[in-house]
Amino acid sequence: MKPRRFDYVRPDSAEEAVAVLAEYGDAASVLAGGQSLMAMLNLRVAEPAVLVDIARLKELDYIRVANGKVEVGAAVTQNQLKDWPELGGRLPLLAAALPFVGHFQTRNRGTVCGSIAHADPSSEIPLVLAALGGEVVLRSQRGTRVLAAADFQRGVMTTARAPDELIVAARFPTQWTRGVAFREVARRHGDFAIIAVAACVEDRNTLRIGIGGVADRPAVQHAPISVAADAKDMFEKLAQELEGYDDLHASARLRRDLLRRVGPVVVEEALRCAA
Repeated sequence: MKPRRFDYVRPDSAEEAVAVLAEYGDAASVLAGGQSLMAMLNLRVAEPAVLVDIARLKELDYIRVANGKVEVGAAVTQNQLKDWPELGGRLPLLAAALPFVGHFQTRNRGTVCGSIAHADPSSEIPLVLAALGGEVVLRSQRGTRVLAAADFQRGVMTTARAPDELIVAARFPTQWTRGVAFREVARRHGDFAIIAVAACVEDRNTLRIGIGGVADRPAVQHAPISVAADAKDMFEKLAQELEGYDDLHASARLRRDLLRRVGPVVVEEALRCAA
């Protein structure tokens, strides 16, 4: 199948891109890496009147550290961030997750913010953003606003971005640089995760645990360190609460069972790294 006809705009600035979004609203789609959007166009899941291509905007092609966060611009590809020399020291949880994102070829095109915008509940980057308590920066002609990851993703491929807003950056907090772990289960390496679990030691007493692929969005739990001895019980309870869902890749029952098995392993690994 081929996409329906659409107009193509390649703006020279983020300001121009925002102006096009203000004009077209819901009828516009933003193109950065296109690794998800192009498939949706071909399947006619998405039928925009205009594509707004921001991939070549230099002002959105940056990685910088400020105020205890790593800010990643909307034109930064997944491989750019993966190969950033400071990634392992500043964001070890993201460094552990990025090799699971697609394949080398798709990471060369796919963008970090594009993955966050797509909001697939099995996607690794939105999971890490949620687990770390990150933020999404949105710009429109009405101004700029910053949303917590927990407020940005609202469901399966559903976000709080307004039709006239452009995601210009994502911010990942850097305070968790020790005691992190990430694991996922997929049918093949590079596929979207059936389930994924991220953990980081928040302080001497608390763990942050992120779960992807089980609910309709990343789920984040805070748990006392003492829970490590009872991690199986904790993940049994989480599996029941999150319920899971059926799709072509796995049943809800399988997702719950995998969470019970993988979760305690990730918690143990994070605590061992923090010791």
